[in-house]
Amino acid sequence: MVNSSKAGIMLIANVLSIMIGRYAIQVRGLGPSIPLGVEGFGLPELIATTSLGHIIGAGAILGLSSIGSI
Repeated sequence: MVNSSKAGIMLIANVLSIMIGRYAIQVRGLGPSIPLGVEGFGLPELIATTSLGHIIGAGAILGLSSIGSI
């Protein structure tokens, strides 16, 4: 069941992952670019960072659900 707290946790996890990945990815800009106006941050970087964000978000949601916090 999806509610606003779970969606917020997933959103925060993805945004944090994109922010970290923007500076942590060493080899950038090899694939197609996306129209965000950010140099060197293309589709492969976006997919990689949001994949990591979903893993982190799912872990946070499962962990918080198991302790009864959400």
